[in-house]
Amino acid sequence: MNPTQFIHTNVKNELVKQGYDQNVALMGADMAVDHYRRCSQASRKGAIFDDCLRTAKLWADKYGKKPKTNAA
Repeated sequence: MNPTQFIHTNVKNELVKQGYDQNVALMGADMAVDHYRRCSQASRKGAIFDDCLRTAKLWADKYGKKPKTNAA
């Protein structure tokens, strides 16, 4: 598994786990891979995956359906 496959798979799984729709998670994972390809370095040492996940989550929040919350 190369780095782009790793990022795509794990970001998609994390977004689905956080409650996002499967299609939104897939598009968010695509945005994370795009960020990885454009990024020259991580914001801190060893944090490129975290940066990609943050980009995907921001995209999903802006363009996708919000995850359902169990507010009482």
